[in-house]
Amino acid sequence: MNDNKKILIATGGTGGHVFPAYSLGKFFQKQNVETIISTDLRGFKYLNHYKDVQIKIINSDTIFKKTFLQKISSFIKVLTAISQSIYFLIKLKPSVIFGMGGYSSFPICAAALLLRIPFILYENNLLLGRANRYLLPYSKFILCSYREIEGINQKYKNKILEVGNLIREDVLNYKIDENKKYNNDNSLNILILGGSQAAKIFAEKLPDIFIKLKNKGYDLKIYQQCILNQQSGLENKYNKINLKNHTFTFSYDLTKYFSKVNIAITRAGSSMLAELLNCNIPLISIPLANSADEHQLKNAQYFKDKGYGFLIEESDIETKLFSLIEDIYKNRDLLKEVIINQKKFRKIDTKLAIYKNISPLIYKKK
Repeated sequence: MNDNKKILIATGGTGGHVFPAYSLGKFFQKQNVETIISTDLRGFKYLNHYKDVQIKIINSDTIFKKTFLQKISSFIKVLTAISQSIYFLIKLKPSVIFGMGGYSSFPICAAALLLRIPFILYENNLLLGRANRYLLPYSKFILCSYREIEGINQKYKNKILEVGNLIREDVLNYKIDENKKYNNDNSLNILILGGSQAAKIFAEKLPDIFIKLKNKGYDLKIYQQCILNQQSGLENKYNKINLKNHTFTFSYDLTKYFSKVNIAITRAGSSMLAELLNCNIPLISIPLANSADEHQLKNAQYFKDKGYGFLIEESDIETKLFSLIEDIYKNRDLLKEVIINQKKFRKIDTKLAIYKNISPLIYKKK
């Protein structure tokens, strides 16, 4: 057997990539597999909260949506990151690399290819990401959250394995309070999430809609994630008309809000949608308008088609969100229907499924 039981998980960027990587890393540690997580500086700001996992910082960049000169600079950064990754992997000697997708994982996987270290990809969106698209031909296989994933060339379909969504342990263990989701009193409690980086546009556009609803006599309480320099302004705006509210910036524990609300308004990053689905929280998805290849729109459309929530595009916030919330306020059966559909979702023990698929590479014979 291979005595060097090591796995390197390559991640970075937003919390949607980083938190699932950390959760998976902790699971592998429990299986007595030495686990190292590589990330960029953006991802490290979420991981430095944790002291129980090895972390290596390797910065990279994307070459997309940039000017010609910016692309040259980014290309140099990518080559530098690949060189650093080669040196790091030679020193580390991992059995296998697990790429979480996104440009932050690309240099490690590219270095693994050059060093002939096997690597596996993970895709939690319904549209294959660009980094994974380039790496897929050279990977052992790709683990996907949904079997309906799009963007994979037909000749690589045999590499697809469905393993479900990687979800943080606290969310996975969240105890659902059925009565909270569609209470029959007058209050409608709304959670606004912008992802790990928060959504500036939500703080700019949503308050006026909530104020309009309040002025029409609807009883609301708003729990809103925002960026720090928006917080006091938001609170003042809500307090001025006695609209019940609680604002917060970044939080490592969103489950403390899940038990207080009936519905969430959120970006359509796959990780956040998966967490809300796991906890049976009805949701309104507002996809990031400029997400790569419109993958957030693809995620949100899938959730709408399955009846897991509602979809409003960013350009339609002012014209459609008011009437949707008004309809939900008047008819709580709309929330009940969503929860019934969410409960039909087939849950998979994702970390165990990943471990079983990767084990032959970790414990390979010399």
